[in-house]
Amino acid sequence: QVQLVESGGGLAQPGGSLRLSCAASGFSFTSYSMSWARQAPGKGLEWMAGIWSGDRGTIYADSVKGRFTISRDNAKNTLYLQMNSLKSEDTALYYCARGLKPPFSALGQGTQVTVSS
Repeated sequence: QVQLVESGGGLAQPGGSLRLSCAASGFSFTSYSMSWARQAPGKGLEWMAGIWSGDRGTIYADSVKGRFTISRDNAKNTLYLQMNSLKSEDTALYYCARGLKPPFSALGQGTQVTVSS
């Protein structure tokens, strides 16, 4: 079955960095565009970044543009999110998602990112 397993979350200081990973299985990873989305406490799911299948390009929400970088390693069936210059408002549960826009066809269980001094 389709599985998306995120890892790499944790506690970071404001201005710090974290790198999230998402291991994909159960489908042809190379054939799908993928995204990262997040959900802050008390808020809805927010799409943040997407990458086309075949690594043909990326797209970002204005809230993370210039700070976050999405990438993929198709040989390893893995999606990444490099997060730099973290802010307290980046605190959220981060999800790996199959597709470029909601509703996503698959969503991981999430990994918690907390930005605090």
